[in-house]
Amino acid sequence: MSARVVEVEAHLASALPAFVLVGLPDASLAEAKVRVRAAVACTGLAWPPRRVTVNLSPAALPKHGPGFDLAIAVAVLGATGQLDPERARDTVHLGELGLDGRLRPVRGVLPAVAEAVAQGRTRVVVPAADVPEAELVPGAGVIGCATLAEVVALHGGEVDATPTTPVPAPRTSTASAAPGGDLAEVLGQPAARHAVEVAAAGGHHLLLTGPPGAGKTMLASRLPGLLPDLTEPEAVEVSAVHSVAGSFDPSGGLLRRPPYEDPHHTASAVAIVGGGSGWPHPGAASRAHRGVLFLDEAPEFSGRVLQTLRQPLEHGQLVISRAAGAARFPARFQLVLAANPCPCGRATGKGLDCSCTPQARRRYLARLDGPLLDRVDLQVEVPAVRHLTGERPGESTATVAARVAAARTAQALRWADDPWRTNAEVPGARLRALLRPDPGLTADLHRALDAGRLTLRGADRVLRIAWTLADLAGAAAPSREDVGRALLLRTRGARP
Repeated sequence: MSARVVEVEAHLASALPAFVLVGLPDASLAEAKVRVRAAVACTGLAWPPRRVTVNLSPAALPKHGPGFDLAIAVAVLGATGQLDPERARDTVHLGELGLDGRLRPVRGVLPAVAEAVAQGRTRVVVPAADVPEAELVPGAGVIGCATLAEVVALHGGEVDATPTTPVPAPRTSTASAAPGGDLAEVLGQPAARHAVEVAAAGGHHLLLTGPPGAGKTMLASRLPGLLPDLTEPEAVEVSAVHSVAGSFDPSGGLLRRPPYEDPHHTASAVAIVGGGSGWPHPGAASRAHRGVLFLDEAPEFSGRVLQTLRQPLEHGQLVISRAAGAARFPARFQLVLAANPCPCGRATGKGLDCSCTPQARRRYLARLDGPLLDRVDLQVEVPAVRHLTGERPGESTATVAARVAAARTAQALRWADDPWRTNAEVPGARLRALLRPDPGLTADLHRALDAGRLTLRGADRVLRIAWTLADLAGAAAPSREDVGRALLLRTRGARP
């Protein structure tokens, strides 16, 4: 996600004709030699009958992707005098070259242009299809070109730059949108509704367990609607992730709403956390950055997939290591897990209708192991709905979202001088220090620790929930009742 400005140098030597590309290019970049040479010829320009050496500096930094094609062509043509190298020197060139000389769009234009502008290189040439994305960066002087000939003419070269139909942007699978719907459509479930509100207000992770048809998926799909819009820095950060992932549609501007990802339980670890052959790409966890990652039927996911979520839940980022280096992707999402109590889903109440053996129940729930659940703040049971009529309609999404926004505003003011934005991100030591003057507030918490019902990590998460409950109530600090209610929300006994 951290772009680097690469200087492309070209040197012509009196030797046998050859084209050498150095500077740690990967396989897709090494093929630029073929693309660039064909594009130059199809543009009507002469390829030098000499030994051409192109260096990508800094040479120790691995380079990947076809986005260097345009810069390589400009450097070679500048060395041969077919364009003015001085006019091209301080211009950033991004784009893939087709064999016919047309410019094709590339991934990651948004973070690349943002870094170029941050380093004072505000003049940027990109393929015509990438202009809307590049123009989202404030201060960027974006020039869109459809062909290599237009770029050469821009830098003073004499070439036939006849207007050509630009290569259109590929159809992207944009960021997943929440299924929609209003929270008022959820029948009953006051405790689970309250837990969803608390999760939205404090950015907490949530586990919903209950029989099929109780409303777990409905509740999870309503959570994104309760979250406030992304701030400007968050919108740029989230849009940059989706740009690198190839799932960003710039026609609608920056992504302003929190993203929502709900992968199927057959998804692999690479699909969830990112990776793949060659240079790693963001997975669902990173695409859900500043939004919601919903794992329905969580015990059906492979154990390897669930274990890979431990790092982002703790640190808010994913580090994917390869032989050539490590890629870091932001992944500060809200995890929502939904699970049945057993494989058949009927082990509720006395469990008389359950057809599962005790061993099958244990194996099923053991897939959500202790270390993972210890990182999930709210753990709530969702009972079966017994009546279709007589239930009072619950509050609407708009009503609950207003309380969530007020609670988020209180948190932003409290942590204005710190790097945290929500209570879920605050270290436990800081929360304990704020409550130290009144040890009676945490008496119930100490008893739960002594009894082994909570780990120290779990105790810190109870404190985070307590602060969120206080923010929802408009209080300056949590009370002993808030800590007690937070303990219930943590131990699957939620009551509003």
